[in-house]
Amino acid sequence: MLENKRGGEFVNKFVFDVDGTLTPSRQSIDPKFSEFFLEFCNTHDVYLVTGSDKDKTVEQLGEELYNIVKVAYNCSGNDVYSHGVNIRSNNWTAPESLITFLQGRLQTSSFPLRTGNHIEQRPGCLNFSIIGRNCTLEQRKDYIKHDLSYKERESIAFHVNFDYEDLTAAVGGETGIDIYPTGFDKSQIIKDFNSFDRIIFFGDKIEQGGNDYPLAKILKHPSRSHTVKDWQDTWRILKENY
Repeated sequence: MLENKRGGEFVNKFVFDVDGTLTPSRQSIDPKFSEFFLEFCNTHDVYLVTGSDKDKTVEQLGEELYNIVKVAYNCSGNDVYSHGVNIRSNNWTAPESLITFLQGRLQTSSFPLRTGNHIEQRPGCLNFSIIGRNCTLEQRKDYIKHDLSYKERESIAFHVNFDYEDLTAAVGGETGIDIYPTGFDKSQIIKDFNSFDRIIFFGDKIEQGGNDYPLAKILKHPSRSHTVKDWQDTWRILKENY
């Protein structure tokens, strides 16, 4: 990607993941960081790209911040909003064989807790979680330890990718797996940008196998993709560099 000239000046386009990048996973944005980020949005071209749906993103960021960004690419770019107004959605329904496979993994997982909302169909994608999306913060921490030890999500994603040639599975957030038709990942947002735009991407799952990887891979240049540990890391990089 190259610089975009607007009125003779170079313009950066800032693209942010949400969970683990702007907020703690599945939690609300820090109030002080929210103030800073709102001001940043007022002076820069800002876009969101997240595996979560609109309702959850608004719950985490607040309606004012969600509506001020140029475009919010929800569901990995499959449900798209501009200033809070839907401009397009991709329709896809997961095959029954995939649901059956995931239900089987849900039954055989050695992790003992199930909290509900394990298989969630979203526009253009499906999210799967062994512990379930209704878990508390403490329960989430227990599953994170389990997954670090057993690499359970990586294993499930590997089997989906191996068994379904037309689907892609990637680890997303702290407890989930995003599954979508191949090409319906975060990289699809590129088509909305001019070929001379300079996109600067922030994400916490940029490594191969993470759901931020497809977009980071397309951007290629390392200075265009910032791998962050958490929202504090994002804040630090923005203050120091932009």
